[in-house]
Amino acid sequence: MLSVYEGFFSGGARIVHSDVVLGLAEGGQSHQVLSIHGEVHREATRQRMEDDHCYRALTAGGVGVTSLGRSAGLVDGSLAANVFSGPELAETARSMAGADVILSLKEQPLALLNQGGLPRRPVVVCLHRSDPENQGPALEELKAAIADGTVAACVCCAESTRAAYEAAGIPGRLLHVIPNGVDLLRFRPDPAARLALRASLGIADRAPVVVFAARYAAMKNVPLLLRAARAWLAREGGGHVLMCGAGMTQGNAGLRADLADAFADAPSLTDRVHLLGVRHDMPAVYAAADVVALTSVSGEAAPLCLIEGMMCGAVPVTTDVGDSASIVEGLGFVTPPDPGVIALAWSAAAAGRTDLAPALEAARERFSRTRMIAAYATLLDEVYASHVGGQRVVAQHAVGDAVAPPAVPEDDAPQYALAGEPGLLQGPLLGDVLGLGVGLDAHHGGVGEEVADEL
Repeated sequence: MLSVYEGFFSGGARIVHSDVVLGLAEGGQSHQVLSIHGEVHREATRQRMEDDHCYRALTAGGVGVTSLGRSAGLVDGSLAANVFSGPELAETARSMAGADVILSLKEQPLALLNQGGLPRRPVVVCLHRSDPENQGPALEELKAAIADGTVAACVCCAESTRAAYEAAGIPGRLLHVIPNGVDLLRFRPDPAARLALRASLGIADRAPVVVFAARYAAMKNVPLLLRAARAWLAREGGGHVLMCGAGMTQGNAGLRADLADAFADAPSLTDRVHLLGVRHDMPAVYAAADVVALTSVSGEAAPLCLIEGMMCGAVPVTTDVGDSASIVEGLGFVTPPDPGVIALAWSAAAAGRTDLAPALEAARERFSRTRMIAAYATLLDEVYASHVGGQRVVAQHAVGDAVAPPAVPEDDAPQYALAGEPGLLQGPLLGDVLGLGVGLDAHHGGVGEEVADEL
């Protein structure tokens, strides 16, 4: 198997795919990786392939990684994204020649794989977003590869991904859902790591902590997150917000401007906003938190931060984007994109963390890396068998495919419930939020905070 990456840079899709490759290699398959770029400049961060955690994990696991050596987002005179030199095509052909099946990490590498003269191999495209129309020319490259007969299957990490790509014209027979999973041995509640991480940041043991793990990108809606943080920190005198990911540093001028805008009337509150940048100890960061937050406005499919955070014991609070609502069903909160409502949900989540712990523990198998890798292996075996037999692949959904989640009820009223598990919250989430505040049942203890006037 050969996986083709656009590049190695911070993001959930690369983390998931690299973990899949490692798991399949551990299971006896032979895997190699070809990266189009050797370094990228994204989210105000220069990211070299050799410095990337996924690259290091792959090479340490015996997976060979090579690169065409391009630099994206840097002034280096490289060719356009869809134009490749003779040496680049020759290197690609050599990498492809030794593979039976090609995996494309998202649809962007198809700009390379669609070039004429390369070896014919069945391609499995791994899709990790729910907005195919917002991927530049990538959707057209995917359609061209399907029309050419080279795409054998597409793996969708979420039901929202399958629905979006089918609506965009991708044949449903090619779309297979394999939900994201994580290593449950790494991502788990860890009291010792929780205390150590908090101590390193000067955070009290019992202080409420919210973590936001995302790259600095428009789809993540960082300004909304910061406005919610402004409201929450004003009310939670001992609270702290951790922000980690590419671009989440003081060196990012855009983030500095967002902070200045959100905290213009209370700049001292930013003393409790910790900008951690790219971290390689995310299990410890999540374990240190009470709440894992997501404020994305679009593009998300099955956000890895929600899964990793939940498995470490943090209660998820998310906007309704992609499969987020179904992922946190019975385990956390879904909110509208309103900073005051989000801030109140963070308080309710932190207060209810102990009571939600049994539900989070019971959900662990659902988010297992083992389940995810077994489903990928089944689909790839089907593609390989069909390729060897010279047949066009029309595989059934792989073992482990998600069952379509129940529809999230829509209501014109501004009501958002703690997903699933009746009784955890009585009535709509923050049913009184837009008026007075949160109403929790007696089991959780009351949280009757009012929305701050300044919101």
